[in-house]
Amino acid sequence: MNFIEELTWRGLLKNKSEGLEEELQKGPIKGYIGYDPTAPSLTIGNLVTMMLLKHLQLHGHQPIVLMGGATGKIGDPSGKDAERQLLSYNIIDENIARFKEQFRNHLDFEGENAAIVLNNADFYDGMDVFTFLRDIGKNITVNYMMAKDSVKNRINDREQGLSFTEFSYQLIQGYDFQYLYTNHGCTLEMGGSDQWGNITTGSHFVGKAGGKAYGLTCPLLTNSDGSKIGKSAGGTLWLAADMTSPYHFYQYWINKISDEDIPKMLKIFSLKSRAEIEALLEEHLESNPRLLLQLLAEELTIRVHSKEACDAVKKVTEIVFNKKLKPDFLQSLSPADFEMLQGELPTFYIDLFLLNSGIQVDDLLVNNDDSLPSKGKVRTAIKSNALSINAVKVTSHLDAIKANDLIHGTALFVQNGKKNKFLGIPYATTAEDEVVLNAYYERYKENVEEEDVTIPKAIQEQSLTATIDHLIEKGYLEQENKNTTLTAKGLLFCTAKFEA
Repeated sequence: MNFIEELTWRGLLKNKSEGLEEELQKGPIKGYIGYDPTAPSLTIGNLVTMMLLKHLQLHGHQPIVLMGGATGKIGDPSGKDAERQLLSYNIIDENIARFKEQFRNHLDFEGENAAIVLNNADFYDGMDVFTFLRDIGKNITVNYMMAKDSVKNRINDREQGLSFTEFSYQLIQGYDFQYLYTNHGCTLEMGGSDQWGNITTGSHFVGKAGGKAYGLTCPLLTNSDGSKIGKSAGGTLWLAADMTSPYHFYQYWINKISDEDIPKMLKIFSLKSRAEIEALLEEHLESNPRLLLQLLAEELTIRVHSKEACDAVKKVTEIVFNKKLKPDFLQSLSPADFEMLQGELPTFYIDLFLLNSGIQVDDLLVNNDDSLPSKGKVRTAIKSNALSINAVKVTSHLDAIKANDLIHGTALFVQNGKKNKFLGIPYATTAEDEVVLNAYYERYKENVEEEDVTIPKAIQEQSLTATIDHLIEKGYLEQENKNTTLTAKGLLFCTAKFEA
């Protein structure tokens, strides 16, 4: 298959300029897609257009990634019913740096047709407004710009309107194409179908410069029912691990893609060949569609994050969904695996000072999970053989848990029944923590019956009020109606620490 045939089969072709196929047959060309850094990460929607660049490269052509350091300062009005919030230049630069790193996972930056990254802010370096209006603005008429849907829709909306800032967006994007054509020999601009108007404006600019340029778009990413793909329970599906964890990214493909959409998703996102994909669909689509989703989830997680991240995700998935975990499996996990697991399971903090001496099981677990709100519930769970620590059944509430019970010194894995799984994470109190805890312990020993919502004097004198919230989070203190008191864990710690 040639490039156009490849995109057509994969469902990645929506619009293309007349004569593009003939141009591609003449030999390698350069094609680009622009990405405005208006968010701190690329999304799964961006990944669709990144696939256009990837297939372009695989078919022997050279991809250009254009970072919108200039256009990002304005914001594309296409598809927007209100003007964007403008970002500071520093944030735009930070976003560009993150985008560049993400692209390195998807394109080859070495070899004969190595991908290159440019920033359109550099196209305007040293250009003043009069030069811009004379040399760029003269290449397009207001009539042409007004005919674009992105402009017409907003101008017809009397409430929102369209500022001159956003009106000028297509002027700048159009010049991008002319600049790339003149300085880099780029003859193709690609993007999502909502960019077709901007792309044709760019082709118009190249034509004004005496050249010939082409455009190509892919459909926007939707489910078979027409709804938008790429929204997880937490919102947008980002390609950054700190915004959408590798685990949630992986689980999205496993749990949110319908059987009906499997062929479409495989064709769009997998780099497997047509023969491989068709063979997989024929063998498994009816009999075992989940296997196909697992294969897609693995391939994408490896590409977007890494093989190591994917391996960790699969281990975490095993822990979250397996009802009968084995001690050896938990011991085989790395500290990095537990770090990822902390983002997916409820956690509580175990005081390291107490842990070094040994903590009785019911003292350790009471009120650290909704399923264990009291020592009585802890003991009931033990008697019914439902409670385990590190996949080993607890036989007595008197058992002591010590620091060497932490897996790799990182965590305790606690399970109550089949569904309630949570992690205990060690925490060492600081000197500031201990000042605050001692102040509340002294108040406790005074046995004041009335509620006292004032902050103890010792805490105020040392400006440690922020530490109170920190200790509430860590489970040493609790607050009700602004009255702060020690929890059972806090009292246990204070008694052992301050009465020794």
